[in-house]
Amino acid sequence: MKKIGNILIVDPIKGEFVGNVLVDGGRIESVIPKNSDVYKYIAMPGFIDLHTHGCIGKDTMRLSAEDLEGWEKFLYSQGVTAFLPTTVSAKKEDMLRVSKFVDEYVHERAYTSVYGIHYEGPYINIEKKGAQNSDMIRAATTEEIREVISSVVKLITMAPEVEGFYDVLTVLKENKTVVSLGHTNAGFKDMRRAFLYGVNRITHFPNAIKGLHHRELGGVGAGLYLDFEIEMIVDGIHLAPEFVDMIYRIKGADKIMLITDSIDAAGLEDGKYNLGGLDVTVKNGKATLPDGTLAGSTLLFNKAIKNFKKFTNCSLRELAKVSSYNAARNLAIEDVARIEEGYKANIVLLDKELNVIRTYLNGETVYESN
Repeated sequence: MKKIGNILIVDPIKGEFVGNVLVDGGRIESVIPKNSDVYKYIAMPGFIDLHTHGCIGKDTMRLSAEDLEGWEKFLYSQGVTAFLPTTVSAKKEDMLRVSKFVDEYVHERAYTSVYGIHYEGPYINIEKKGAQNSDMIRAATTEEIREVISSVVKLITMAPEVEGFYDVLTVLKENKTVVSLGHTNAGFKDMRRAFLYGVNRITHFPNAIKGLHHRELGGVGAGLYLDFEIEMIVDGIHLAPEFVDMIYRIKGADKIMLITDSIDAAGLEDGKYNLGGLDVTVKNGKATLPDGTLAGSTLLFNKAIKNFKKFTNCSLRELAKVSSYNAARNLAIEDVARIEEGYKANIVLLDKELNVIRTYLNGETVYESN
């Protein structure tokens, strides 16, 4: 049995308290509160990134087993204990190749932080393509969805106004693939229709969706007015700090999921990169296409949580929600994202400035700062 002691335990449900955590067999055996306010490190559930295209030169569309192992290892330094490698709009053959590779990778390992895959596109609106390759964007068909969807595909970003959207929802529901609205020019009426069909999630809100107008609420207004759960890229580039704080005040911490939307340039120097066949330039950490369109981010998850805390002055309990608990609940992962008896011992230790000190996956130390 392993003891993680002298810590401020931050559980998204029970809150914050000093205590010890006992780990056995990869799971939390017990959580023992102490009558004290003295601690060395902060213990939070391991972070979950449901939207990341790559980092440190690794890209979902160009992965080898060695690449994905390196990606995993690097993300441990960010406190990430579960993530979804995310595609861009691509040919059916490439979607199948990537999903098959990730499926085999996961099943060949006793434990891994790779939870599955996120298809971002290709069933999106070309008018809101952002940094997606327009040559790959297309309508959704039941035939193609049945081919490309498998148990490893946990999440798919689609536009509700695209032809075939409602035709394929039944297939996706049967596969337990969560649908997220994104890269969409849908107005409020179409967003509300999708919401009433059970689609209650929005990709990188409010980027690449229709803006708010006082006579037409659009996608932004729908995200605020209806009970959507939303991803946010809190890098200080995609969203102004004041906007992040406003959304936190309106939606509350229960409805926000931090993601990075990182590309292969994350963790590397400025320079020239490629995303789904498109040329990307990174300057001062900002990734853009030649026309200035934002092309994902170079955000790292540890920076995302620091930014959210700084921009909103949220509690640590709320930070645990936006960084792990909400994402786990969104994908119906029942045994992670809490520091509670019976849960997997996926835990990140941070100092009081929220720097990652140590990361545990299934109770094993997978990262420790020097």
